[in-house]
Amino acid sequence: MDEAIHEEMTREALGTRLSSRALANIIAANLKQDSWIGLLGHDEYHFDNNAFDESYRYINEQRGYVLASLLLAVGLPAWTAFGRLTHSVQDFYAHTNYVSLWLDEYKQAPPAPPEIDPLRMDLIKSSALYSAKVYLPMDALYFVPVLQKLSLAFLPRDSHAWMNLDSPGQGPQFEYARAAAVKRTVYEFELLEKLLLPEAFSRFTDI
Repeated sequence: MDEAIHEEMTREALGTRLSSRALANIIAANLKQDSWIGLLGHDEYHFDNNAFDESYRYINEQRGYVLASLLLAVGLPAWTAFGRLTHSVQDFYAHTNYVSLWLDEYKQAPPAPPEIDPLRMDLIKSSALYSAKVYLPMDALYFVPVLQKLSLAFLPRDSHAWMNLDSPGQGPQFEYARAAAVKRTVYEFELLEKLLLPEAFSRFTDI
């Protein structure tokens, strides 16, 4: 998703649950995943190119870093790891067809975007689930506004350019992806609360 959207969603999900210092560090780490270093050769950061196993492993690794850092009473590495984690789980809904699969069940009367369930395991494990493929160099040209239409003309429908739900301009499914990403971010925060002792969780929230 676009950087402004990632920040907006993270603030919406966590803004009242953390100190401003913790939130700022989490957001900074989240946004850094979309640097050129994070975009090139790191499909696991973004659920691109059907890198599901790699992305799930990356998320689990980051969660492990969060827990280890807090057990050692160190806050900043935990916030950084959690920021990286939130970027990946948010991109899951923007870079896969999860939203489409969920909406397929409600063709006659689709629920409002806030009703989406972000953790339907039957959809997450479905053989019909796939993520956007990055076709270079045409997918790179998509990010140049004046070349977007040209790149779309040459790219297949499973490309990142066609599939992404990174911004409102991608159509009505964006709002579902955004709602699912916010809910998933809250879920990841609440999961930490369950896994950590109160003292360690207090270090994370920094309140």
